[in-house]
Amino acid sequence: MEFVDQAEAARAASIELATLTRDAKDAALQSMADAVAAAEADLLAANAVDVQAARDAGTDESIVDRLALTPARIAGMVQGLRDLAALPDPIGDAVRGWRLGNGVRVTQVRVPFGVVGIIYEARPNVTADAAGICLKSGNAALLRGSSSALITNRVTVAALRRGLEAAGITPDAVHLVEGGREITGDMMRARGLVDVLIPRGGAGLIRTVVEGSTVPVIETGTGNCHLYVDAAADLDQAVAILLNAKVQRPSVCNAAETLLVHRDVAEAFLPRALAALAGAGVTVHGDDATRVFSDDVVAATATEYDEEYLSLDLAAKVVGSLEEAMDHIRRHTTGHSETIITRDRDVADRFVAGIDAAAVLVNASSRFVDGGEFGFGAEIGISTQKLHARGPMGLVEMTSSKYVIEGDGQVRA
Repeated sequence: MEFVDQAEAARAASIELATLTRDAKDAALQSMADAVAAAEADLLAANAVDVQAARDAGTDESIVDRLALTPARIAGMVQGLRDLAALPDPIGDAVRGWRLGNGVRVTQVRVPFGVVGIIYEARPNVTADAAGICLKSGNAALLRGSSSALITNRVTVAALRRGLEAAGITPDAVHLVEGGREITGDMMRARGLVDVLIPRGGAGLIRTVVEGSTVPVIETGTGNCHLYVDAAADLDQAVAILLNAKVQRPSVCNAAETLLVHRDVAEAFLPRALAALAGAGVTVHGDDATRVFSDDVVAATATEYDEEYLSLDLAAKVVGSLEEAMDHIRRHTTGHSETIITRDRDVADRFVAGIDAAAVLVNASSRFVDGGEFGFGAEIGISTQKLHARGPMGLVEMTSSKYVIEGDGQVRA
């Protein structure tokens, strides 16, 4: 099916979706989950082809990790759909309401966007997450995955559409958009057919969509996430959080990429932290003040403090104060997630107030900045912009609103 035909079919489907009851949507989500679970063997076989092709092409292992499916990851896709079914339906919720002096009632209610286009790289689990979130929030989904995951995405979308049909809902609620780069351009120019476009991937993809789209865009950003160890930090806690934030899954956007350490605790903290990182296979790229504590630390170049490594690499720097740490973050942040480790409540409050990011964490790992961890069931992505949505985008973030005005024959004087 040509893209325009898919978009028109999705537009027609969105009209049906906007009027579905919660029970109907939840039943469809459970049916989609059943279909994905039943397709596990096919998904693993398809994904093995995509993964091998990526490795044969010399793709970086951090990207291969994002691309790969395992039985556990497929189980996570299935559970994400079931979790969405258990969440409240935001459509029709009253955001606010009031009565005018003449008796007219004004209510602002949540409504779907309509047709949502999502352009994303690797990570085939996004296919199920995005389809489920769009369905529950009453939106039709046009899914443009990367060519590296094409075979996996075909099997996934086929299963999702079977699940929709089994539940009595049009399969045109979910489409996989295929084709060359020109198709991405078509999506970006499909104003009137696509209501919202969401890019999810590397900086190049996001910049291309944000700068070239005539369709409204919700920007998801890259994650140069900082972890600052304050002079008043619990150092045991700091080591544990650092290792989790960097090592637990280094190829994702909420992994720590830069470590900042107050000079008052550098001598006590860095030897322990560097040894722990080295033991986990992490290469630290540090300034001179960091390198004195370990011969394993390589010299950081000027540009490395702007890097989103997405690998077992970490930039490190010793700073003289909270203010210097915050200044460094402001100059290099991508606005994703920034963390402070401290036992000083005043310092923590100053950091929270002074750092502009989608998420600011105190004494907790940045790996918590995730829609699933927040209780959203799944997420479309993590928005780093400031308009409409910011942070993990779940069901509520995939809605707009309209005003319903109810009267009894009143006219304006």
